[in-house]
Amino acid sequence: MQALLRKLTPLNAALAVLAIAFATIAGAWIFEYFGYAPCELCLMQRWAYYAGVPLAAVTAFVIAKGPLKAQKPLLVLLALVFVGSSIFGIYHSGVEWGFWPGPTGCTGTSMPRAANMNDFMKQLQTTRVVRCDEVAIRIFGLSLAGWNALISAGMSALAFFGFSKSSS
Repeated sequence: MQALLRKLTPLNAALAVLAIAFATIAGAWIFEYFGYAPCELCLMQRWAYYAGVPLAAVTAFVIAKGPLKAQKPLLVLLALVFVGSSIFGIYHSGVEWGFWPGPTGCTGTSMPRAANMNDFMKQLQTTRVVRCDEVAIRIFGLSLAGWNALISAGMSALAFFGFSKSSS
């Protein structure tokens, strides 16, 4: 592992974060496609990926072609995005494990206003509520929120290692 980290360049770090972040968000979409509906907190955890994937691409581009003085700030920003994501994943995992309460509004998708009581009753029968404190799936004992915390921590570490190797 140490030999691998010694060979890690800022560009390789940014590209690794890009690949891992893209694969992670794609994995979330695949789970959703196969019926694992995300809760409100799950959807909020994706924000880091929606920002982090393009940021990692820009960071890799700047490292390869751009001004050297922009490398370090971009790598730090990339690391901080995924530090935040990791903290948020820990928070969501804690909600799932019952360590602390989740947000009161975490009750699933909202329903459009029903025209009458019959329509309301039909909506209740067809609307699936996704709670933030119930785990849809565990993989090797961790929920997807737990995996997000670990993966995000790893990506932030990669970006920080890239920062430490940066020449500017």
